[in-house]
Amino acid sequence: MSETFGQALRRLRGELSLRELARRASCAKSYIGDLESGRRRPSLSVATALDSALRADGELVALAKVLAPASPNRVEALRLGLIDAVASGPMSDASLDDWDHVVDQHGRATRYRPENELLEELTGDFADLSRFLSKNHSPATRKRMLRTAAWMAGLISLTILRMGDHRAARRWFRTSCSAATQVDDSSILSWVYAQEAYALYYGGDIAGAINTARAAQEIARGTKCVGVALSAPLEARAHARLGHAQDAEAAIERAEVELRNLDSESTGESAFAYNEAQLRFHQGNALTHLGQTGRAWEIQERALELYPTNDLTDTTLVRLDQAICLAREDVAASSALATEAITALPPAHRSPLIMSRARDVVASVTTGPRVPIEVNLLHELVLAAEKKG
Repeated sequence: MSETFGQALRRLRGELSLRELARRASCAKSYIGDLESGRRRPSLSVATALDSALRADGELVALAKVLAPASPNRVEALRLGLIDAVASGPMSDASLDDWDHVVDQHGRATRYRPENELLEELTGDFADLSRFLSKNHSPATRKRMLRTAAWMAGLISLTILRMGDHRAARRWFRTSCSAATQVDDSSILSWVYAQEAYALYYGGDIAGAINTARAAQEIARGTKCVGVALSAPLEARAHARLGHAQDAEAAIERAEVELRNLDSESTGESAFAYNEAQLRFHQGNALTHLGQTGRAWEIQERALELYPTNDLTDTTLVRLDQAICLAREDVAASSALATEAITALPPAHRSPLIMSRARDVVASVTTGPRVPIEVNLLHELVLAAEKKG
């Protein structure tokens, strides 16, 4: 095995004292001791001085030039330095196109990536984008970058929402909204409002969710955009929670119309799109809250047919809704269905959003005097998942 700098230094020093070597090389005795023990690494100037003092004929200098593995902080500092250098110059169309591509990829990833993984990548890219935005750019370039920032901040909010932090999600939606307002793009602003409505809904502010969902539709009035198609079903779900069947049905009808008006790009598998699978999921959820379990089950089966196999979050939520529908007739079968849905989900995907709906299933099956073993198994599974989380 090759000799380290510290080992070579100790061998070359021989009987010479640390004090004497420190005097000859004009450096601290403790520093030389740290070099020999490997606690510190030499600079090239110190290695040269020690090499000369010990007449090592360049041996120590050569060992000092062997690059040590760079620390993560140093690597990141180098990367940020390059970003600052690039951002100081004019942004090319190719660079702006690349940022559009980054956001598009993140939007698609929301459909299948675990939230913890996605959030780390999103926030890293958002930090880089912020460095670019902090530089001086032409109005057209800045507007385009702000549009990208609005989409990305919205994705961060959506991801945080699924992780169960409704307040932080709303703060990020406000950030997204600020960027979208500067861009003056009604389609982005409508999408942001729709996502904020979901944050209010899952945070328990049902009335606020309805008002914000309506605002999302009003902002984009007359415009064919995802925000309207996304917000109308959420409004339906909120009305259903309040028992307002007619309002819920009317909102679903608006969503049906808006979905038919969307182009193919706006109905793909992305956070920036909305499709029939999602509409059937939301419609089935609304019907579940209204107690129309037979109709809800048919709609939910259609949703499961339409969803791709890698969309784990929504398909699990659909199955948990089915478990709630089934609870009215057979609590054991309901519990077994919910248990199967959760255990089939990889642990990284068992987000607070999923487990919150699982708790709703538990509440729906533990009302009778006799509790089947399937109910206890589901309860234990939910408790174990929450403790681990």
